[in-house]
Amino acid sequence: MESISRRINISIHNLVVCILLVCFSCGNSSKTNNDHLVFRYNEHKNIGSLDPAFSKDIADIWATNQLFNGLVQMDDQMKVLPCIANSWTISDDALVYTFSLRKDVNFHKHQLFGKDSTRTVTAYDFEYSLNRLRDTQLASPGSWVLQKVDDFKAINDSIFEIKLNQPFPAFLGLLTMKYCSVVPKEIVEHYGSDFRSNPIGTGPFQFKRWEENLKLVFRKNPSYFEVDNQGQTLPYLEAVSITFLPDKQSEFLQFAQGNIDFVSGLDASYKDEILTADGQLRQLYTNDVNMIRGPYLNTEYLAFYMDSKVSEIQSELIRKAVNYGFDRHKMMVYLRNGVGIPANGGFIPKGLPGYNETIGFDYQPEKAKDLVDQFKKETGIANPEITITTTSNYLSFCEYIQREIQKTGLNVKVDVIPAATLKDAKANGKLDMFRASWVADYPDAENYLSLYYSKNFAPNGPNYTHFKDEQFDLWYEEAYTITNTEKREQLYSKMDSLVMQKTPVIVMFYDEVLRFTRKNVSGLGINPINLLDLKRVKKN
Repeated sequence: MESISRRINISIHNLVVCILLVCFSCGNSSKTNNDHLVFRYNEHKNIGSLDPAFSKDIADIWATNQLFNGLVQMDDQMKVLPCIANSWTISDDALVYTFSLRKDVNFHKHQLFGKDSTRTVTAYDFEYSLNRLRDTQLASPGSWVLQKVDDFKAINDSIFEIKLNQPFPAFLGLLTMKYCSVVPKEIVEHYGSDFRSNPIGTGPFQFKRWEENLKLVFRKNPSYFEVDNQGQTLPYLEAVSITFLPDKQSEFLQFAQGNIDFVSGLDASYKDEILTADGQLRQLYTNDVNMIRGPYLNTEYLAFYMDSKVSEIQSELIRKAVNYGFDRHKMMVYLRNGVGIPANGGFIPKGLPGYNETIGFDYQPEKAKDLVDQFKKETGIANPEITITTTSNYLSFCEYIQREIQKTGLNVKVDVIPAATLKDAKANGKLDMFRASWVADYPDAENYLSLYYSKNFAPNGPNYTHFKDEQFDLWYEEAYTITNTEKREQLYSKMDSLVMQKTPVIVMFYDEVLRFTRKNVSGLGINPINLLDLKRVKKN
């Protein structure tokens, strides 16, 4: 069976190479004269909602980022900049944020707005939008963003005030999240739950058409309020077209043929076709493709469900054995062509203040064996076993870990399920062990540590492991009160170290952003949270 599978994979590989050679030798004579006005990309994971209150996954965030704006926004250097709010002040006690709004921002046109088909955004719209985020009946996954907020109100049309219940250094960064986008009350209340497929925002693009699982089209917002450094109105593009091919290999072939303009990330199905073993772009692509590479605030990990009734999952011995039992450096070379940073530190990724390279696990196979043997002696379980649940995209990583860990005397099964099924199951505590990743929502280590705060238990928060530790909770709450940046980062490191000691997770690697674009694309930046911003993109 294994040999058949290998032969099939080789055949697919050869087919891919042949197709790519044809694609790159023939050019793109079929393209229309208007092609430079449309930016095309594929979303293989599909899109669940175009309502920003439900922009939890990267696919949804990318789409809603083109349609909606908030008070503030984040640039590619993770600096918070004005957006609909052109300025703000923070009180001396760091509890009151007062925003002054632009007066030239209009919602996308819609007949429900009446004679003018639009209207100006006011502070009262933000009051409505944040109240909606808090609405328990709506059950937005972004409601946690307002946990530190005591109250908010519109002072008048152009002044909006937010009061916190305690100082929170990362609060402005939180407001850049798509959850906090402004939406119009009359449109939302008209459509109800169908607002997900009838979005009206203020963004550089406006909704045109959505054939679910087939195609999504946005058109340029001709009344967008932002301009470039030369005073030209953004965006430059006329439209954005999103397809929904279900697998990364098909996506890449479309990219190779010039039918889509960019691909994000490095998938096993095409990594060896496009990159050399040391992570360089292959010669075949250098004339037609640009590669952009940069740090990514993303931690890839395996998680244990700490409320599991399975003895192996409950055992710190087993959890540490898995952590010690595989070579992260070798894994990155063989499975990622060296793209990504092996995680020998904690859960906080390298490049983010609070990261500590000394608190994680290195490769110690003999120690891993000893820990498994100790578990067998203490429990009487002669054949201990764990099951890792993953999606097909990460199967190679889990199989690598499976092969290595089984050398310790621990049996490992790998269960592959659809991404949507895994997402639901991990949120509801139905998986004992599963693969996951965490991309920073804002550039502060608190964002990563929030996954281990006991009051953030999923499904209402990001604590999917149900990790609970009294000392950790005390430190987590203390961190909010520390205004000295250096001291707060030291505390973050202590918290991360405690998590590593208790081992609710196996941190595999810290990712890097890789973006491949066609040569005719310019202005597509790169940022550590892999946010897709198309308002300054051009196609030649």
